Amino acid sequence: MSTTVTVPDGFHYVAPAFVSTIFLLYGQNLLVSKYRKRSGIAYPQMYADKAQAEESNEANLFNCAQRAHQNTLENIPIIYTATIVTALKYPVFAASTLGFWTLSRVSYTRGYMTGDPKGRMTILYIIGMLLSFAVMGTSAYISGEWLYRGIASKVL
Repeated sequence: MSTTVTVPDGFHYVAPAFVSTIFLLYGQNLLVSKYRKRSGIAYPQMYADKAQAEESNEANLFNCAQRAHQNTLENIPIIYTATIVTALKYPVFAASTLGFWTLSRVSYTRGYMTGDPKGRMTILYIIGMLLSFAVMGTSAYISGEWLYRGIASKVL
């Protein structure tokens, strides 16, 4: 049995949404590099230790930049997978969700860069997080529907 996937109308919106994440990651990378240099934290040390962060605001900001970037890297495979699956049925919703998620991560990063990790929980970030759950749920529904159809076509 072969399965044909037809790319739906509106799929052209998905690529710019993915490209927006490139700029997000690049911007976060620049912040990490900037504060690594300012704080004097040498490679391969991933974070400033507690004493360094307490002693130097630059080291604290390095930790904040590093953590914001790391958290984005931890979440990006999830949002990418959910976006791709959802985009095959609902491309405009998927692209909009990913685009807003990227915007929410910019807000998250800016909040983190206040030097107080509590600043990361902005309203934009919270909305982006809720939308990410929506696209994850949608991708699970679509996958389940495809699985059911595949099984039903064999059994029935």
